[in-house]
Amino acid sequence: MPDLPALLNNTPKLEELLQIARVKRVSLEQNPSTTAFRLVNSGADEIADLSVDFFAGVLVASLYAELSEKQENVLLEVLAQTFAPVSIYLKRRPKEARHVANVARDSLAPDAPAWGERVDEIEILENGVKYLIRPGGDLSVGLFLDMRESRAWLKHHVAGKTMLNTFAYTCGFGLISSLNGATRAVNLDLSRRVLDWGQDNYRLNKLEPKRFDFISGDVFDWLTRFSRRGDKFDVVVLDPPSFATSKHIRFSAATNYDELVELAASIVTPEGLLLACCNNAQVSKRNFYAQIKTGLKRAGRGFNLLQSLGQSKIDFPTLNNLESPLKVFALEV
Repeated sequence: MPDLPALLNNTPKLEELLQIARVKRVSLEQNPSTTAFRLVNSGADEIADLSVDFFAGVLVASLYAELSEKQENVLLEVLAQTFAPVSIYLKRRPKEARHVANVARDSLAPDAPAWGERVDEIEILENGVKYLIRPGGDLSVGLFLDMRESRAWLKHHVAGKTMLNTFAYTCGFGLISSLNGATRAVNLDLSRRVLDWGQDNYRLNKLEPKRFDFISGDVFDWLTRFSRRGDKFDVVVLDPPSFATSKHIRFSAATNYDELVELAASIVTPEGLLLACCNNAQVSKRNFYAQIKTGLKRAGRGFNLLQSLGQSKIDFPTLNNLESPLKVFALEV
């Protein structure tokens, strides 16, 4: 498979591959209830080191290879000619991006478009639910599109239940729960900024957010606090980043997910639901499931596996049908 710089020297081939990728997503493109999806998924679409997300006419292109300014301009022109977007935003994601993001954010995720008109905020639909996307705000723009299937699953399992959405980001799981009959949905995240963004999503869907259900704080501390207070939830969603640091713990999904599950298990009601998510390509599905079982065993909880979920095969195919980096298990505890 040619790398991205090589394809930029063969723009007819690049245009052909982009058109093929678009045809694969035609069912999503023609779905009026969903206006956000992935157009290009890197090597799985034979375009290494490039992913392109579509948000109601705005493209967000992520680069996993270093390109010269000239090469970036060629890419932008090809994307513009192929997809005719309103604008294109670039996210530069070198391998060390996680470490340099805080000191080089302006260069990694410019707030201005690389092509087209400036769009500070755009409203999109996912299965009829509205979300606010801010394409120039950060490396992450407001919604992780690969979690669409898991949000759709949760929709049918929250009516009449209380739920806790940990590592909530812009509160997608909490919003889905609140729209579909949950008696209470608590969103927990370290960042007040993204929780405020989540409240904007609630208002966009004509829900009035209750501020005390949007908790800014350390997830590990709060899980312990809930347990000590005897607080219980019928549904708990665990969707942590691959790596996280708090006052008392350094978390890695590869080695510490069992500890997170053990903490969470103490606040799940009998026969309650645990939705455990991991988006780390270095963690196999088998290893992830083993960590979940270990955590539940240490917590003294049995479980039934209800469903194994993951990313949509339409817009998130994997190279050579390899295992998806996103693993999601829905369990009755």
